[in-house]
Amino acid sequence: MDVRAGELRKQGVRIKLQEQPFHVLTVLLQRPDEVVTREELRSENWPADTFVDFDNSLNTAINKLREALGDSADNPRFIETLPRRGYRFIAPVSSGDGDERRTPDPAPRPRWKIVFAVMAATAIVTAGGAAFTLRWKKARLTEKDTIVLADFANTTGEPIFDDALKQGLRVQLEQSPFLNVLSDQKVNEEMQLMGRSKDERLTQDVTREVCQRAGSKVFLIGTISSLGTHYVIGLNALNCNTGDGLASEQVEADSRELVLKALGESASKMRQKLGESLATILRYDAPVEATTPSLEALKAYSLGMKTWHVKGEDDALPLFQRAVELDPQFAMGFARLGSVYAGQDEELLSAENTRRAYELRKKVSERERLYIEAHYYDRVTGELDKAASVWEVMQRTYPREVEPYQNLANIYGAFGNYEKALEQARVVLSLQPDNEENYVNAGYSYIVLNRLDEAEAVFKQAEDRKLESLELLASRYDMAFLKGDREQMRRLVASAASKPVLAIFLTHQAYAEAYHGRLRKAKELLSGPGGLACHACVSLIEAHFGDMKQAKRDAAVALEVRENLRGAFPSQVLALALAGDVTRAETLANKLNDRFPLNTVVQRYWLPTIRAAVAMEHKDANKAVELLHQMNPNELGAPYLIPVYVRGRAYLMQSNGSAAAADFQMIIDHPGIVLASVVGALARLGLARAYALQGDTAKAHAAYQDFLTLWEDADPDIPILKEAKAEYARLQ
Repeated sequence: MDVRAGELRKQGVRIKLQEQPFHVLTVLLQRPDEVVTREELRSENWPADTFVDFDNSLNTAINKLREALGDSADNPRFIETLPRRGYRFIAPVSSGDGDERRTPDPAPRPRWKIVFAVMAATAIVTAGGAAFTLRWKKARLTEKDTIVLADFANTTGEPIFDDALKQGLRVQLEQSPFLNVLSDQKVNEEMQLMGRSKDERLTQDVTREVCQRAGSKVFLIGTISSLGTHYVIGLNALNCNTGDGLASEQVEADSRELVLKALGESASKMRQKLGESLATILRYDAPVEATTPSLEALKAYSLGMKTWHVKGEDDALPLFQRAVELDPQFAMGFARLGSVYAGQDEELLSAENTRRAYELRKKVSERERLYIEAHYYDRVTGELDKAASVWEVMQRTYPREVEPYQNLANIYGAFGNYEKALEQARVVLSLQPDNEENYVNAGYSYIVLNRLDEAEAVFKQAEDRKLESLELLASRYDMAFLKGDREQMRRLVASAASKPVLAIFLTHQAYAEAYHGRLRKAKELLSGPGGLACHACVSLIEAHFGDMKQAKRDAAVALEVRENLRGAFPSQVLALALAGDVTRAETLANKLNDRFPLNTVVQRYWLPTIRAAVAMEHKDANKAVELLHQMNPNELGAPYLIPVYVRGRAYLMQSNGSAAAADFQMIIDHPGIVLASVVGALARLGLARAYALQGDTAKAHAAYQDFLTLWEDADPDIPILKEAKAEYARLQ
């Protein structure tokens, strides 16, 4: 049996065998004379996300396998059935290098020899067969062990191999669900703790120290040298603690164009020697050249990844651009460009490059395909349910990969399932405890659940680790806001003042001012030095406050900017609808619908809210309520609960005081979701109006007082404040 070629031969004659029976045979041959349960065969050959009649499929595979081998279930020579337990391969098995995999049974059996693995003819073996086999067995890892990759030792004098081969090796190893390769981020963290530069070369000695500090078990060193017009590629697995050699592979490439192919073959063999099953190697073994056959493109991509981790996405951008210029079929190059542009808030460029990656995904590895498809559904179509399904498959296949947990936390939150979002955020934090962004996400996961003490503890952990960022400061500011700790808010404002980029923090500060009715101060923060000049933010607040003329003016300015970028924000369109500019709001809503026909957030939350606001302007409260009931199963995922607030206003228009009170109370009961959005304050006024509709004067009186106390130092000329004071006076 030649596993790599996928062929079974008898006396040199190839025997026809379908793929699934072949995979079953590889599993049985790995464990000769052992019982392999049906469930084990299922997990090795039928992934959890595959929906088939497993029992029937396995029975069919076993029958086809016996037919190919000329075997019998009643009088087996090769595959023995153990009722209600599983199957056992009973013939002697040996590998291509003569390594007998079990001692033959003393009972007479046919001696047909199955060749389990074929060593490449070009391999250069540095030790005798027995010694080599012994080292192989010692190298076997568990799924908890991590591997560190050293930089390749390049003696060819050709700089093209620098970085490119290490990236190719990483691609080949990371598609394995079994092996756990230490991430570049973690390597960089260990290098900093060692007092070394992040971009220092990982020589054997440096890599071994990183390996020891990270608690890894094995480090891999790659070498490439020239032999005339040929190249020799070597891989050596070494013990982190002792430095002893554990396994090695060496192959020869006839030309530079064949180096990546030879590297992939060598890496696949190393995966087996490190303990990975043949079944997963067969399934997850896309060749390195499937990522890109261009060494030049792979080198540019590798430098892009390294630069991203060391200097940031802005510096990495031109390297990824160079990679796709060198290979216009480089799917992962386009995918990384999509991620970089997403981080720069370049939505259109992100979508364009992510779509291109999706179109080119067919030849990539399984891991790369999942990455590309998940981001396509998230960034291009906006189908969060499909994105979640792909991330969940990736999470099951690669449970140590951080990105599925990060993205699922966000998606579950968008669906209002905050408990599940918290579970994901906590896993991310355990996997990457030195990344400040993970503390921000975990902290907010606790905040939306109103578990403020636990959120505070998360932010304290980040502080204890000396982690700093404006996002962390903004998170702590939101925490202080929810707790009403004005002194802490002032301290955090002072801390942020010394930071070079203030926009993120100033937005949080501006919203907190607007929450208390201090609109002039909020606009000053947004338009001043370091602010966002966020007319879209201001226009929606003004519309909520009843300043319709100014809301229209600011929305028009914001739209002029956004139209130049080909599209309006949904919040801008809602501001127009709430301000009474229904003709323009309806036109832009239709454009949003055409541009985002499948986008979960746009279709589930924003468009129903915009259309409900338009219906209310037409005095059709019934239609508004009907539109906003569409989001009921996931209403807690609505952005800042704005749709719930608009629905509450529609109930007031219907004179349905009890339904309105329920919506406004929902907003008040979930301050961690609403944060400093003005609807959190205005919900108290809405609740007062709802109680007044029901004739409950005492509750209405208390709710009005609650709102007016919250706005005791608000700008006096805000229209909704004037209305509230007049209503309260009439109530008294």
